Amino acid sequence: MEKTTHLREWLTLIRAPRLGGRKLVDLVEAHGSAGVLLEIARRRPGRLGLDAETIAALAGPDEQRLDSDLEWLAGEHRHLLTWDKEAYPALLRRISSPPAALFVEGNPDALWSPQLAMVGSRNPTPGGLEHARAFSAEMCRHGLVITSGLASGIDCAAHEAALDCGGMTIAVMGTGPDSIYPASSTRTARRIPAGGAIVSEFPPGEPARRSHFPARNRIIAGLSLGVLVVEAGLNSGSLITARQAAEQGKEVFALPGSLHNPMVKGCHRLIKEGARLVESSADILEALSPLAGELAGALRSALEAGEETELSSPRLQDDILEDPDYALLWAVLSHDPSPIDHLVAKSGLSVRVVSSMLLMLELKGMVTAGAGSTYCKA
Repeated sequence: MEKTTHLREWLTLIRAPRLGGRKLVDLVEAHGSAGVLLEIARRRPGRLGLDAETIAALAGPDEQRLDSDLEWLAGEHRHLLTWDKEAYPALLRRISSPPAALFVEGNPDALWSPQLAMVGSRNPTPGGLEHARAFSAEMCRHGLVITSGLASGIDCAAHEAALDCGGMTIAVMGTGPDSIYPASSTRTARRIPAGGAIVSEFPPGEPARRSHFPARNRIIAGLSLGVLVVEAGLNSGSLITARQAAEQGKEVFALPGSLHNPMVKGCHRLIKEGARLVESSADILEALSPLAGELAGALRSALEAGEETELSSPRLQDDILEDPDYALLWAVLSHDPSPIDHLVAKSGLSVRVVSSMLLMLELKGMVTAGAGSTYCKA
């Protein structure tokens, strides 16, 4: 009952017009909880400084719509990650306009795993598709989750390559979590919850709108350690994702290409503006190491202290095995490949923590990733 009440309160807030993102986060934090905020909206609405339509939606929500939202959330592997809960992804808390909540279908732990965003043209060249598939598979073999926007072209190629090699992938939607856009991505979308997660800040039933996609892009960038632009024209929406990542302090990577290919002119512009030129996976892995360390620290803080926490840039010790969790994981690793679930069972650590720690060990050259998300001592 308590869980249902919490969900209903948050769904009421999410459904209210002109209320969301940073504005909603600030109101909840100022008043202590979603329930208190709704009580004020009913009893003393003038204190909130909201317009009449928003107040009316908070004081008298559409109960039938809320019931429909709860029915969707009652489905298998469906979740609502709200700002006030420790399961809310740590990296996403850092951005200037975080979503107040995320609808998730699939594995919510995937959102805490180290991610590389891959974006690019909806109409790529055959070479661009080949690069997207190759880099996606290679990054998955190194323990990264591939995050993208489920658009046709580069996005879907990256998602599918991750799934095909046994890796994990996250699709951030510009619609509600129950609506697939474009329709051509339906087959890919249906595969993702079993190997990652479908994510949206928009509630069920919300259709595609032009304004939703820049908002979606900030989440793609916010969840990830960095963004790789594979192929993009000068007017590509992928450049928005790249620039949002740069504003968030994330790494931006771009693949160069032929001077005669209009589909790489956006990548070349990003490189001129300071993006890292990428020729191999090593170029990406080396650059992501510092932020991966921050994520690993935030994971342990949130899960072991039992409270939500923002990243505080913890410094990994020079000898990483002096950290007791790393020492424990190292003890259960062997020179024979082991899947993550085996390492989780042996160490007693969570999937989220083990995934991030394995990436750090690999970046230090201590662990080798194999096929099917297996790991062994290097």
